[in-house]
Amino acid sequence: MEIKKHIEKAKKGDQVAFTFLLDFYWNEVYGFMLKRTENETDSEDITIETFSKAFDKIATYNPEFQFNTWLIAIAKNVHIDLLRKKKSSLFIDITDQENNQAYNVADTTPSAEDELITEQNLSQLLQYIKELKPHYQEVIQLRYFQELSYQEISEQLHEPLSNIKIKLLRAKKLLAEIIENKR
Repeated sequence: MEIKKHIEKAKKGDQVAFTFLLDFYWNEVYGFMLKRTENETDSEDITIETFSKAFDKIATYNPEFQFNTWLIAIAKNVHIDLLRKKKSSLFIDITDQENNQAYNVADTTPSAEDELITEQNLSQLLQYIKELKPHYQEVIQLRYFQELSYQEISEQLHEPLSNIKIKLLRAKKLLAEIIENKR
């Protein structure tokens, strides 16, 4: 009964209810995906994506079905999408001309121009990140620039792991929106 109340609150945009549902179902979805993928990183990414999609589409959830069944169905679809992406990136058709060009590549070190472009892109990204609220800036910084794991970020910020996952999820979404709006 308590779960149904949290689902209804989440449908109305209640962040505490989202956090409760994430905490309550995280291990189940993650464990299911870990059995399927046998890869912790993929399982974590799929689980985060699953909750992101679930929270975006929570208004479409049909209470006639179990909430965990709905989450697992989303997770399966996210996993299938991931497999398709991996498969398509493995099998790219290459023409003979492209094949010959690949053999004629002399030097792969970035030129001065390449480094300048990379630096400008990074500078632009940092400007976008500065538009986020400070707590979102912090988790982005720790995860992507200091390359800390979710667990390490959780320990460093003295916050529950689920909060870190949600913050990163929201930070990435907000950052994507900022970038999209600037284009």
